[in-house]
Amino acid sequence: MELKRVPLRKLQRRKIIFRQYAVEVLLILLGVLTAGLGLKGFLMPSGFLDGGVTGISLLISRLTGIKLALLIFCLNIPFIFLGYKQVSLIFAIKTMAGIVALALVIELLPYPPLTTDPLLISVFGGAFLGAGIGLSIRGGAVIDGTEVLAIYVSKQSTLSVGDVIMIMNIIIFGTAAILIDLETAMYAMLTYLAASKTVDFIITGIEEYTGVTIISERSELVRRSIVDKLGRGVTIYKGERGYGSQQHADAEIDIIYTVITRLEVQRLKNEVEKIDPDAFIIQHSINDTKGGMVKKRPLH
Repeated sequence: MELKRVPLRKLQRRKIIFRQYAVEVLLILLGVLTAGLGLKGFLMPSGFLDGGVTGISLLISRLTGIKLALLIFCLNIPFIFLGYKQVSLIFAIKTMAGIVALALVIELLPYPPLTTDPLLISVFGGAFLGAGIGLSIRGGAVIDGTEVLAIYVSKQSTLSVGDVIMIMNIIIFGTAAILIDLETAMYAMLTYLAASKTVDFIITGIEEYTGVTIISERSELVRRSIVDKLGRGVTIYKGERGYGSQQHADAEIDIIYTVITRLEVQRLKNEVEKIDPDAFIIQHSINDTKGGMVKKRPLH
């Protein structure tokens, strides 16, 4: 029996791996096409800019006339190498494929200009570009090397990833204000904000999960309330008190951890307060989840 199971397990594993790679390739392809729409359908015809490596490419292309496709490919090459060093070879390969595909899309696909309104160009150009970047990240690649550089610099200095990205964009927008005009730089900031918010939305999703840790003397009642009334799963950690009088300092206690959507946070707090008004509640944002009882189960 064991000899028959091994090939079956290998076949199932191969199917899972193939399905995962197929989904990743599809996401990267959709990301490239969407980013191409944001660039050629909105930003490029009006000479608008964005942040990051794409923004640098747009700025150089506008000032020198060099083709944007060539600039996007060339300027991202160092970040592909950094991606190999910082993440993995597979990540670098997928990133290279995504960037080459984006360059080909920009060069070959005839996207028509969709509007001439500056505000619509900034908002929707940034949104489509951000959606493309977000879909590519979902597929395990990047089509803009900014974040790879930010991760590298943050490891070599005291700056955070967000700090590095902000500094880069300040330099880009400041250069645009000096070399082109202030209005172009201001529209570029708006484009970047639309793009960054869209990236967050694509990666995080609509529900935006929140992890909640609850420490309560009435942990069993709290657990039942979360499972029965909210329909969410919980994990119980065994802990010890570390405060209070001598009697309480070494007492064992169950620590409850659950994952809910941000729309359910207040309801959870209300349910816990009904049971134990003195309960200690900690919450933090979660970018993504997989497996477990994250999706709400039907209540009976």
